[in-house]
Amino acid sequence: MAQVTSSMPVAVRLSLSGLIALLGGLLLLAPRPGPVRAAEVPVVAAAADLQFALAEVAEAFSRATSLRVRLALGSSGNFTRQIIQGAPFEVFFSADEGYVRELAERSLTADNGRIYAIGRLVLYAPTGSPVQADPDMDDLAAAVADGRLRKLAIANPDHAPYGRAARAALTRKGLWEKLQGRLVFGENISQAAQFALSGTVEAGVIAQSLAISDRMARAGTFAVLHPSLYPPLRQKMVLLRGAGQTARRFYEYVQSEPARAAFERYGFALPTKAD
Repeated sequence: MAQVTSSMPVAVRLSLSGLIALLGGLLLLAPRPGPVRAAEVPVVAAAADLQFALAEVAEAFSRATSLRVRLALGSSGNFTRQIIQGAPFEVFFSADEGYVRELAERSLTADNGRIYAIGRLVLYAPTGSPVQADPDMDDLAAAVADGRLRKLAIANPDHAPYGRAARAALTRKGLWEKLQGRLVFGENISQAAQFALSGTVEAGVIAQSLAISDRMARAGTFAVLHPSLYPPLRQKMVLLRGAGQTARRFYEYVQSEPARAAFERYGFALPTKAD
């Protein structure tokens, strides 16, 4: 804040002081985060692994209903913090059901949500990489030992579910400690995939839903990791408190057969009735 000089009239200095005091009082009286107000085009917070699949579902929803939603993509952990702080999202697609549970316990959701997909991890190797992609990461382990692998990309496990799953898989293979200093963390799984795509790393442990995209498929190879290597990525969606009718219709549409088929095309496993 600029300093008021002594040459400024006293009346002006008092006016500025009064204004500052008034603004401070208004901030103290500002309401705490509560239910969002429904928007004509609701904003949907979605885990970054849904970059392609959910975009396709949203387009199909728009064609079928003449209604639109706007997708915001990022890490599930960061979105959870933003929702707690009052961010104006109406639907949340998390890559980890635990985040939805946390929001429900805080009474920030309309219900407990529903599992919409089970995510899968892959080992991705860009074209020209000395690392071979295989379901058990055996060549990755050999590449760590013989020095062929200098950098490996994963999502940040502190707030990205796919990063936690990657850490679990690497730990199961006895590689996590050996890879310290060689890991490149993406803010979310989409950024980790970009690191792998760019060729600045020899390999990446990323989401199949991203690796299966045309661009990544043309630029490298991948192998779906054996599911025994990491805990299931049970991905859950939920309506947030205050969601409007468009958001509710989109939420229902995602449970339809055309939407489920789209998720399956992008490499997700579909939930069963037991889920």
